[in-house]
Amino acid sequence: MESPRKPGMEWEEACGVQPRRAAGLDVVPGLRRSNSSLFRRRRSQFSFNSSEKQENLCSWIPENIKKKECMYFVESSQMSDAGKVVCECGYTREQHLEEATKPRAFQGQQWDPKKHVQEMPTDAFGDIVFTGLSQKVGKFVRVSEDTRPSVIYHLMTQHWGLDAPNLLISVTGGAKNFTMKPRLRSVFRRGLVKVAQTTGAWIVSGGSHTGVMKQVGEAVRDFSLSSGCHEGGVITIGVATWGTIHNRDSLVQPTGSFPAEYVLDEEGQGQLTCLDSNHSHFILVDDGTHGRYGVEIPLRTKLEKFISEQTKEKGGMAIKIPIVCVVLEGGPGTLNTIYNAITHGTPCVVVEGSGRVADVIAQVSGLPVPEITISLIQKKLSVHFREMFATFTENRIVEWTKKIQDIVRRRQLLTIFREGKDGQQDVDVAILQALLKASQNHGHFGHENWDHQLKLAVAWNRVDIARSEIFSGEWQWKPADLHPVMAAALISNKPEFVKLFLENGVQLKEFVTWDTLLYLYENLESSCLFRCKLQKVLVEDPAAPPLQMHHVAQVLHELLGDSTRPLYPRPRPGDHPRLLLPVPHTKLNVQGVSLRSLYKRSPGQAAFTMDPVRDLLIWAVVQNRRELAEIIWAQGQDSIAAALACSKILKELSREEEDTDGSEEMLALAEDFELRAVGVFTECYRKDEERAQKLLIRVSEAWGKATCLQLALQAKDMKFVSHGGVQAYLTKVWWGQLSVDNGWWRVLLCVLACPLLLTGFVSFRDRRLRAGGCAGRLRAFFSAPVVVFLGNALAYSAFLGLFAYVLIVDFQPVPSRRELVVYAWLFSLGCEETRQLLYNPDGFGLRKVATLYFSDFWNKLDLGAILLFIAGLTCRLLPALLYPGRVILSLDFIVFCLRLMHIFTVSRTLGPKIIMVKRMMKDIFFFLFLLVVWVVSFGVAQQAILIHNESRVDWIFRGVVYHSYLMLFGQIPAYIDGVNFSPDQCSPDGTDPYKPKCPETDATRLTPAFPNWLTVLLLCLYLLFTNILLLNLLIAMFNYTFQQVQEHTDQIWKFQRHDLIEEYHGRPPAPPPLILLSHLQLLVKRLVLKIPAKRHKQLRNKLEKNEEAALLSWEMYLKENYLQNLQFQLKQRPEQKTQEISDRVNAMLDLLDPAQEQRLASLEEQVAETAEALRWVVQALRDGGFGAERALPALASRRASEELSQEVGRRRKAGDPEDAHHVNARHLLYPDAPVTRFPVPDEKVPWETEFQIYAPPFYSAERKDKAVMDPVGNNLESLSEIHFNAVDGLVDRRSFHGPYVVEDGLPRNPRGRTGLRGRGSLCCFGPNHALHPVITRWRRNQDGAICRKGIKKMLEVLVVMRCLSELWALPGGSRDPGEAVPRKLKDVFRREFWPSLEALLRQGTEVYKGYMDDARNTDNAWVETVAISVHFQDQSDVELKRLNSHLHAHEPEVSVRWQVVDGGLPLCASHGAILQKVAVLFGAHY
Repeated sequence: MESPRKPGMEWEEACGVQPRRAAGLDVVPGLRRSNSSLFRRRRSQFSFNSSEKQENLCSWIPENIKKKECMYFVESSQMSDAGKVVCECGYTREQHLEEATKPRAFQGQQWDPKKHVQEMPTDAFGDIVFTGLSQKVGKFVRVSEDTRPSVIYHLMTQHWGLDAPNLLISVTGGAKNFTMKPRLRSVFRRGLVKVAQTTGAWIVSGGSHTGVMKQVGEAVRDFSLSSGCHEGGVITIGVATWGTIHNRDSLVQPTGSFPAEYVLDEEGQGQLTCLDSNHSHFILVDDGTHGRYGVEIPLRTKLEKFISEQTKEKGGMAIKIPIVCVVLEGGPGTLNTIYNAITHGTPCVVVEGSGRVADVIAQVSGLPVPEITISLIQKKLSVHFREMFATFTENRIVEWTKKIQDIVRRRQLLTIFREGKDGQQDVDVAILQALLKASQNHGHFGHENWDHQLKLAVAWNRVDIARSEIFSGEWQWKPADLHPVMAAALISNKPEFVKLFLENGVQLKEFVTWDTLLYLYENLESSCLFRCKLQKVLVEDPAAPPLQMHHVAQVLHELLGDSTRPLYPRPRPGDHPRLLLPVPHTKLNVQGVSLRSLYKRSPGQAAFTMDPVRDLLIWAVVQNRRELAEIIWAQGQDSIAAALACSKILKELSREEEDTDGSEEMLALAEDFELRAVGVFTECYRKDEERAQKLLIRVSEAWGKATCLQLALQAKDMKFVSHGGVQAYLTKVWWGQLSVDNGWWRVLLCVLACPLLLTGFVSFRDRRLRAGGCAGRLRAFFSAPVVVFLGNALAYSAFLGLFAYVLIVDFQPVPSRRELVVYAWLFSLGCEETRQLLYNPDGFGLRKVATLYFSDFWNKLDLGAILLFIAGLTCRLLPALLYPGRVILSLDFIVFCLRLMHIFTVSRTLGPKIIMVKRMMKDIFFFLFLLVVWVVSFGVAQQAILIHNESRVDWIFRGVVYHSYLMLFGQIPAYIDGVNFSPDQCSPDGTDPYKPKCPETDATRLTPAFPNWLTVLLLCLYLLFTNILLLNLLIAMFNYTFQQVQEHTDQIWKFQRHDLIEEYHGRPPAPPPLILLSHLQLLVKRLVLKIPAKRHKQLRNKLEKNEEAALLSWEMYLKENYLQNLQFQLKQRPEQKTQEISDRVNAMLDLLDPAQEQRLASLEEQVAETAEALRWVVQALRDGGFGAERALPALASRRASEELSQEVGRRRKAGDPEDAHHVNARHLLYPDAPVTRFPVPDEKVPWETEFQIYAPPFYSAERKDKAVMDPVGNNLESLSEIHFNAVDGLVDRRSFHGPYVVEDGLPRNPRGRTGLRGRGSLCCFGPNHALHPVITRWRRNQDGAICRKGIKKMLEVLVVMRCLSELWALPGGSRDPGEAVPRKLKDVFRREFWPSLEALLRQGTEVYKGYMDDARNTDNAWVETVAISVHFQDQSDVELKRLNSHLHAHEPEVSVRWQVVDGGLPLCASHGAILQKVAVLFGAHY
């Protein structure tokens, strides 16, 4: 019960914020779903914090959402549960406002909710927590029953932060607790949550903790417990009546509850109900009353209808949000809900076995409608409604029969879920199948129908439904038709659909156009790091268009490295500009998709990019979409280069990624691509070593003219570089023309003694060199990188020896000849470094080449050594700076010696050790930061305690830093503890520059006065932390680095080995200082002869097109082998095998445990058929004289057999034509009028059938054109002047079916009862004549040939669709008195074509004349039409061209177009039968 409420609440002041006006409530936000933690974190940086959101909510809700209050207390005859006097509204006097109990102007009047209930700002909203249950926080709001659905939808999507749903599931049924079979309950719960969770649906129910709502809540609870997820779970919205909620006073808080603590008390709820704790959101509908159920139904219906009319835009595809009704159990209210849903075109899924209404509908749904009789429904009700069957009156049973007949009649909207029957196992599949089946009834047929169903499946992300229901072979999909949904699947990250579309004919070369690629990059995820980098590029280039592919290329160039060229060139002034892409705002109800414009290319537009698979692969990789990237990678060529490039991109992005999880995912995907490259290369190397090595150095045009080897080195893919095939090739390059079998010592001896080459001491790989002359051998030998390396190593060692000799022995004031040789030698080294700096065979430009040069550590060390040598030489040549020059040169000698380590990297043993040293140097650098803190802190404290006012800087440095550092190695000063203090070892006043100042002493200056206990304690702590803690930490760091390198010693050495091989492969053969001759030769070639530099083909080779195509085809073939082997290995994993066994066991259990009822029914049918067959055989044998009467076996009795046969026959006739009576004319809801027909079941339609309780209402609507309509009232005197069955003035009241009966002055519908008397909204009593021309032409293809389906030709018919209708109709309508052509038909054409239209109608063929089953028909007025076929045989017909040119709908909301004649075309009324007659007339397809 609610607490008393007081008026005059100051809502804005209570919330503490200024009121704000809500805008755009009717706008549907295009929200996007993302489960990325990075996205949530980045979005939070731009969103309000929690308190600001609450303040915003506090101001918005009271302004836009109201509650209802009773403003006039009228004492009721009923008492409350506590025995108190209550008002007619159900509340006690204390629960009313003070104004409601005061005398009012309307005192004494009867209580009227329209007058006595007023709206006020709501006082219950915010968060809700269920005390003692789960800690999950939900949302709730109290709303008036008159609240606009758009306001509630805005609240849910904008303030509650819900994403617009892809599907709306409305669960209805029994409001009281009921029992279900355990297996059915489990299947229902699992399927309901699965369909909601996989499709991103909202589940809407009553929200209370009872009945079907409790089943929904427990389904969500079971899912949450099993999955362990609390965020991004199933959205369950409870729409309940505020006045029936128990403990609702705990929710009342005018300023909002954050949170409100709600107690679920089932024992004390009495006639009220509690909210269900497993729902996530609650909309509590208030009409100002207490204890009255069903208040929420109208608002819930409006809200569901509003949501289903919204458009969900995602992934470049827009769909209207579909809705489905799921029914469990239920009573009369549930039947009304199902009837209304079916009437409005909402598909319903009825769960058989749940009880009551659901079982009644399920059991009769398979019967033909004429067999669903009143007696049958009465029998079913007596079985399923035993407790309340006595309350069913005859009128009620008739009404139920009529409603059930109408429900079953629209079988395309009704789906019965029978657990274990008809192959059904999951509720989720049944729900989605029902939606797909129903979509055929909503203006979609043919290609549009299949296209619409596919869009729904993509939006739901249910590829299983798409495979089983859409790509089942019934419709032949054209690849171009799949392009829009392919783009939507890519943007929405639905890899299974991408794979499905590729399997069904989508060619990436046709799909990936320049505009498509731009569109995909424009729709990158907002949380994508690549998107942020693109935005930075666009900001830096303000004059550029919004986005061009060269912007993408700029970011990719940063990621791939300087060794690649831009993948997308900057457009030139003469290039064709791309088409502007529209923002996707097209709804499906007009069969439009925004992406479709991408595939309508102009003739001058480039259709394809250079490599569509590469472009799509990059787009997927930069968003870290693993499954998409793997699918696309498997489609293309050049797979090794693609995998290595993806590895490089991902590793670069991972370095900049702030989110740890995202960075780890990128690194994992990069490693996966590296392994794929290794796997494909392994397959190639096993097949053909030579061709595999060609793949390594082939210039890939698709990847910026880089080679696989370059990409692997840029990405630091050590596993790939250390592959045996790669290393074999590098070894071959290292040895040049020499055979790799030669030993090092042989090559070294030949370097020292060249004549050995003539003796065959070393072998060559080329046979021509073995038998060739001396010059060829010398050239081949000395050009080999291994020989160049040995020559340079020997020369460098000689240089260091000579340099050391000069520094130690021969450093004279005037440079000696040996020193001049050192200078010349160093000059040759400097020239070589300059050559390396300017070496640019790929034409990258000086800046990029310099960047590449300085990226190498050894180049920087070389340059530093040379510059230091120049500085020392400068000082050395100045007499005054001779000694400093020698010091600098001595230091420079150390640097040159360090450079010697680069030579050792060629050793498999020493190479990894040098890498360890380099990494440990980094460890020491970070360690020194910690060490300096302790050294300086202890040194300053020690100096301040021991020495007073030391002013000599050098001795301060010694005392603070030097002595503290030496203590780490055990050199502890003797005077620090005062025991070994000697005044002779120090200077008392600090004047002796060679002695430290004495520490603090007494007056005699013989005994130290400082606190030696303190200095000793500080020393102990210092040594403890530095010697034990920090040094051991350093050792541990070194150990970790050692283990890291040691574990991958082989890989690291093989990877580093390439740099050495490449360096000496491109170095001139002669060692310094003889290398100056080579430099002189290069200088002449470059500057004089203008010969550009060329890279040797051994490391970079551009193949001919034919050779490259053959090589890539071979690689692609072996890639397929690799993928097959990979798939086989995945299947062989223990966990995969376990899963397969589990799936098979579950499948067997489902097969072995079908419903007992199905097995018995099937057995019953088989026995009946067998008995009948045996009876026929026996009878035939007896008639032939092969037996006597007494020999007839005692089979089942004939009566029982006949009954079974009849039952089987009834089941088989479920699909037979079943409507012999008018159907639309008996719909309970009369169109555009607040009147309800009397229910007329099929069996009571004929006037000859007795129907004693038949009491239809009378209704005659007023029309604007009163001159041409009959009187409105039911006064017989006013109708007596009408002459029926004759021409009455201008009105022809004759029927095409002959004279009709006139009873009590009113004509009687010749087709039977309709449930409504009067003339309804028609003009006249009796027949109302109409004209419907059927204008057709042959459907033709682009070549002008007539299209066929099978052997029959295909027609096209002219149809119209009017406002607020989803059905097409033939043009035409009722003819007013004296009219030859109906006004509605004239509205389709321009005025100047009307005479020609009349002529065409006169020449046409009459195909039907008679009664028309129209929803406006009544017992006393009906529509009769004449259908005339107007067919254009030739496409060049002049009249056809004139007709097309004069098509014009006067009303903007009326669409006119040619449609294919097909049985699936959704037509209104009886137009389908007329169209079928025309198709038969021309022998065309229907």
